[in-house]
Amino acid sequence: MNKQITANAAPKKRKKKIASLDKRKARAGWWFIMPFLATFVIVYLPIIIDSIKFSVSKLTMLAGGGYITEYVGFENYRQALFVDENFGQIVVAGVKQLIFDIPAIVIFSLFMAVLLNQKMLGRALFRAIFFIPVIIGTGIVEYIDKSNTMLSYMTDSSSSIDNGSGGVSANESLAMAANLDWLFGNMRVGGELMDYVVDIIANVYDIISRSGVQMLIFLAGLQSISPAIYESCQIDGAAAWETFWKITFPMISPMILVNAIYTVIDSFTRSSNSVMMYIDGIYQEVGGPVLSSAMSWIYFVIVLVLIGVVAGLISGYVFYQRRD
Repeated sequence: MNKQITANAAPKKRKKKIASLDKRKARAGWWFIMPFLATFVIVYLPIIIDSIKFSVSKLTMLAGGGYITEYVGFENYRQALFVDENFGQIVVAGVKQLIFDIPAIVIFSLFMAVLLNQKMLGRALFRAIFFIPVIIGTGIVEYIDKSNTMLSYMTDSSSSIDNGSGGVSANESLAMAANLDWLFGNMRVGGELMDYVVDIIANVYDIISRSGVQMLIFLAGLQSISPAIYESCQIDGAAAWETFWKITFPMISPMILVNAIYTVIDSFTRSSNSVMMYIDGIYQEVGGPVLSSAMSWIYFVIVLVLIGVVAGLISGYVFYQRRD
């Protein structure tokens, strides 16, 4: 009887809970982003707080050095939106240009990714060639490239590589040589489409230089599609055109969303962006830090709204493959 009571009174051993694979991956993900979070909290968060303070303050420089701030509410925002006429015009022009740039960059990068995903000789070399403009367009290389006379002749319509007397750029000459007016006139399409295509051809260098990262993302998405799916399509007798629209395009639709958002962010944060250059010029003026801070936050909100609009329009057509 005593033995039975002792056995019943003994504490039960608790089974050690083992985290699932998904939970362990989630924990590992936090370790990967920990350096960014630490840098953001230590370095960037104080700068963001100071920028918000500057945007609602009046700055007074002291004679002996330093400055004092006085709270003025949304006066700097009112001045940026309703007093400064150039800021609104530059922002509107930048948004209009972005509306044309997103389809051109995404379609071009998708087209090149599909070509570079084919089995051919020198495929790695061609991929590297198309990614070179991304390296050229960053850091000190971009600064050196600004003094490239040959490139300025190609992209600047105020100079001509033919005789140096001024005229159209080489890219615009290419569009004129293609005789697009005659082509679209025979097709009986609107003048807006013709202007859009001519503008794309005239800015082909800029489109190629801004498509490298998107191209790599599309390549990663294309290579993640199982070859068994394409083999099944071939067995069923599907044509290449049908395979692309019914298999390839839906499978890489998440990458289209990612690249569209990336293109918006990249376009609005480039050093050559007209709005960024204008805000930087305002910062150099007397009392400019407070006004430029207000402009920066207005610009930030506009970018967030555009990202939300792009994500909302594209996310409804995104196909996510279930791996259950």
